[in-house]
Amino acid sequence: MSEIRTEAVPLVDGSDLRLTVAEPDGPARGGIVVLHEARGVTDAVRRLVEGIAGDGWLVVAPHLYHRDGTDELDGDRAEVADHVARLDGEQVMADTDTAFGWLADHEVSADRMGVIGFDLGGSVALLVAANRRLGAAVTVAGGGISEPLGPLPTLLSAAPGLTCPWLGIYGDRDDAAQLDGLLAAAKESEVAADLVTYPGRGHRFDDDPATAEDAWQRMLNWFDSHLR
Repeated sequence: MSEIRTEAVPLVDGSDLRLTVAEPDGPARGGIVVLHEARGVTDAVRRLVEGIAGDGWLVVAPHLYHRDGTDELDGDRAEVADHVARLDGEQVMADTDTAFGWLADHEVSADRMGVIGFDLGGSVALLVAANRRLGAAVTVAGGGISEPLGPLPTLLSAAPGLTCPWLGIYGDRDDAAQLDGLLAAAKESEVAADLVTYPGRGHRFDDDPATAEDAWQRMLNWFDSHLR
C-alpha cells in the first residue's frame, strides 16, 4: 500500500477541498469514500483509511471542515457541536461528490464505489446513500436518528430513500426502539439493509478488540458482497 497522503482539489466557491487518500498495492478492487467523525480527520480516521486500502481498495476521505480551515478539532464538546452546526447540507453533499469524482477520475465505476462513516460521518454516509447512486454504504454509530444532527435531516426520514445496500453498526447508546425504527425505515427502500448492535458497547468500539474486529470484518464483508 502506498503512503497515506493529502491532496487539495479547487472548488467552484474558491475554496480547496482537502482529500486524504491511500492506494492499495496492485489494482484496486473498487473505491471507498471515508467520512470523518465530528472531530474531523483524526488519527482514528487515518487508520481507517490505511486499513481499508490495505484490503485492496482505493480510499479517499474528504475534509468536511475545510471551509473553516480546520482538519481536526482539539477543543471541547461545545467547539465540536459548533462546527457540526455550521455545516451546510448542500456543501457536504458537494464535498462527497468531489470525493466520488476523484474515484471516477481514477477509473472506479459507480457500482464499485462505497461509502463508510463513523459518528457524524456515519450519519452523512446514510444521507449520501439516500441521495446518490453508488454500490454500498456503511454507517458506524451515526447520530441524528430521530432528532436532527445540526442542519442534517434525521436518519429516519432519509432511510426509506436508500439507493444501495446499507449496513448499520451500533453500540447501545441509542435505545432499541430507535434502532429498530431505523432498520425498518431502511428496509422500506427495498434495497438490502441490515443493522448490527453490540450490547454493552457505547459510542466507540476500539476499547474492546473483539468487538472492533467483528465490526471491521462485517464492514469488509459488506463491501466484498456488494461492490462487484
